Amino acid sequence: MWRSPEPRFDVASAICQGGRDYQEDAIVTDFPFGMDSGVVVLADGMGGHAAGDVASKIVVTEVYSELKFQSANFTDFEHEIPQYLTSAAVNANNCVREHVMEHPDTRGMGATLVSLVLIENRMFWMSIGDSPLYHYRAGKMQQLNEDHSMAPQIDFMVKQGLLDPVAGKNHPDRNCLTSVILGDRVAKSDCPKTPFELQVGDIVVVSSDGLQYLEDERIQKILHRYRRRKSAEICGHLLEAIEALADPDQDNCSFSVIKLNHNKPVIRAIRAKPAGYIEESTNMTRVVKMDDAAEGRVAARGDEKISSNLQLPPVVKEVKPVKPVDKKPGANPAAGQSAKNADPKIQEVDEAAPPAKLAAGGK
Repeated sequence: MWRSPEPRFDVASAICQGGRDYQEDAIVTDFPFGMDSGVVVLADGMGGHAAGDVASKIVVTEVYSELKFQSANFTDFEHEIPQYLTSAAVNANNCVREHVMEHPDTRGMGATLVSLVLIENRMFWMSIGDSPLYHYRAGKMQQLNEDHSMAPQIDFMVKQGLLDPVAGKNHPDRNCLTSVILGDRVAKSDCPKTPFELQVGDIVVVSSDGLQYLEDERIQKILHRYRRRKSAEICGHLLEAIEALADPDQDNCSFSVIKLNHNKPVIRAIRAKPAGYIEESTNMTRVVKMDDAAEGRVAARGDEKISSNLQLPPVVKEVKPVKPVDKKPGANPAAGQSAKNADPKIQEVDEAAPPAKLAAGGK
């Protein structure tokens, strides 16, 4: 029995609103079956600020469109992927600034960003804000990207004995961001020049900080227990764990789970089409002007045209009425019946029914 080849990446995404009134997270994943590369873009709108949902959508849309445009260059220009990620983040920040200038009432809106590009088993990322990027391997989970919030400093104070562990965990400034996309200068960004190499069986989780309502140990336990299951099932178990908390303050949560199924050699890499290249094929899709089509002129090769007397009359379809009708108004039924017998094409239309129409081009 024929079996479908296993894709290199097994990817699934999930999103939940939590206890918030609105959804301010945005996420997009693009891992086409048949390609050996993929893209993830996630943005977490700043909760409690003006138009946080708009900011996250602007960031995701701008970053993803830029990376998709450059995706054909990933293989031949892999060393430039960090520059692509940086340029995409800069463009997103500029778009946020332009939106704020056009809509002053949205001033203060902003969003975090985590964008990933995977080539075979190599992973590049750009991170701004506190949205975590987790990596699981052999029973251990770690956060790969920097946390641009006050949480690392508070945790450091706890380790130094300067702050009580309980007070540090519940510190009111814990979620204060030190870098974010606001349309202003971005204070910090995390974009390594060298890729992180994955191994077969590794699991990557890109998420907003809403997933951190679960303890890291709990997330690690779920990833370990279901490491041999599909990414969609892992997403389901993470969502179940969040719902089981029943935290009324649960933040919006969005995440993507990525598993590396295999690291076989690339059979046919995707490459950009050279500028000016024209395929020599008779099956090539062409554009014909409506005037030329109506007059029967079709392009053959280059600028050459063939003239013909080809006629393109519209196919007229008559919408037939329903009941027999008399030829003349006021005629008696007997006459109507005789008229019907005389000419079966004469039919009556119900008063409530629409008038008969002629449709050109119908079949």
